[in-house]
Amino acid sequence: MNTIDYDKALYYTHRSEWDNLLILMVRTKDDLLSKKIEHFLHAYNFEHDYSVIQKRLTALLRYIDHALETNEQNEATTQYAYY
Repeated sequence: MNTIDYDKALYYTHRSEWDNLLILMVRTKDDLLSKKIEHFLHAYNFEHDYSVIQKRLTALLRYIDHALETNEQNEATTQYAYY
């Protein structure tokens, strides 16, 4: 699994680079990441209730964290398989 998309998503979110986050949403091959970004950007632009925006942002960040952890576990399992 390529972690570059997740790193970019974290970076763009941290830097509030919404245009780049939108481009990443379209280009990524991870459908769940794309959907989480879409939900967050929609809430950020159109939602008046800050708690909804915060909920969407938290969901995006949790998914990124989960995907990166899963990738690390898969790499560790693969390394042990070669020994």
